[in-house]
Amino acid sequence: MKDLTHGSIVRHILAMAPPIMVGMISIMICQLVDLYFVSSLGDAAVAGVAAAGNAGFLVNALMQVLGVGAVALIAHAVGRKDRADANLIFNQAVVLSVLAGLLTLVIGAALSRPYMRSVAADQATVEAGTTYLLWFMPALALEFAMQVLASALRATGIVRPAMVVRALAVAINIALAPVLISGWGTGCALGVAGAGLASSIAVAVGVLMLLAYFRKVERYVAFNAAQWRPQPRHLMRILNVGLPAGGEFAMMFIFMAVVYYVLRDFGAAAQAGFGIGQRVLGLIQMPALAIALAAAPIAGQNVGAGNGARVRETFVKTALITTVVAVGFMILAQLKPELLLAGFSNDRETMAIAFLFLRIISLNMVAQGLIFTCSSMFQGLGNTRPVLVSSVTRVFTYSLPVLWLSTRPGFRIEHVWYLSIAATTLQAAMSLWLMRREFGKRFASQDEAAKAVEAEPVAPLARAPA
Repeated sequence: MKDLTHGSIVRHILAMAPPIMVGMISIMICQLVDLYFVSSLGDAAVAGVAAAGNAGFLVNALMQVLGVGAVALIAHAVGRKDRADANLIFNQAVVLSVLAGLLTLVIGAALSRPYMRSVAADQATVEAGTTYLLWFMPALALEFAMQVLASALRATGIVRPAMVVRALAVAINIALAPVLISGWGTGCALGVAGAGLASSIAVAVGVLMLLAYFRKVERYVAFNAAQWRPQPRHLMRILNVGLPAGGEFAMMFIFMAVVYYVLRDFGAAAQAGFGIGQRVLGLIQMPALAIALAAAPIAGQNVGAGNGARVRETFVKTALITTVVAVGFMILAQLKPELLLAGFSNDRETMAIAFLFLRIISLNMVAQGLIFTCSSMFQGLGNTRPVLVSSVTRVFTYSLPVLWLSTRPGFRIEHVWYLSIAATTLQAAMSLWLMRREFGKRFASQDEAAKAVEAEPVAPLARAPA
């Protein structure tokens, strides 16, 4: 366990962000590897895998319920020096992860094809996406356990083990993808099914490695079979914090589904180009997101310790660092997008759409970085409802105009991206306002006490008798 209630906040952020980023980039690389090797199968396969990958946003919503709830409550317990409560929350979150994984397998098997029919541009895309989802669903189910284990470590200030496991899982996925998709060395090409299977095997190995780490190394939070019986009061503690954060990811799923729906009329190449561009954008946003995520355990431990001033300082410094990083990657995307998109498809129309998407959407990277920061801070504070409010606002201010415009003469694909920039900027402004209001409500008494101390006159020192 690492105490984040003392020491330099910037140093804590910079120490935690790189391992977090490596872990997240590892996940993104898995998706990019799938797209890269699937691209040889044609536009329908690329569009199918990309659209199917969007279903991961919905599953990620459920993962966030567990991950965010675990990070916030365990971090608060660490700040209070209450190890017993930290262990209880951890074990209850493990139980929830098992139940959620089983539910994902059942629902995925039932709804994969109906989902693809609702967003795909043609039947070939439907078939490719459905096949990929069915083989990829075990990976999504196992990710619940991975999320809880990694979140528990992050709440205690430990991020390196999860990073190492993610990196090894990516290496396994990269090694298996060409073998299973294209049949390298075996002559048995599974196509899009191989892409999903490679990811599922890699995640399964990662879960086993994290379980071994908890059994042999981790000591602050540990498995306790006596605490695996579901306890409604503590499950509700996790859900009260996690559900609004899960709702945020559900809003992202709706947002992306609307984009795919609108792009249907532009054909499979448009959906494929968007899928490639979106994955690359997610990759270059990872550094800012990693910095933002480092703020949650720092803020959480200091909330538990009752140190409001340090919580505010965490927000300010995190926002500044994410902004600097976002500006740097925005400039890269504007000046050299070909460096980021090279090699994903040989189809000129697909790549032209991907270039256009990345050049326009990268303009909102600063706004997105501020949204990441506010979201992470709300997680650390243990109140994620404002995050859901801002996300709902973004979905409505984007979806309604873009759906209406898509029915009007002269509607162009650029309109989809420009409306996204406007909605994201509005969400960033609302998130900052909600953050300021939350600080005022939560730490008002501490601010007044500090002002009272500063206003007290200093009694003069008594002179010693001559």
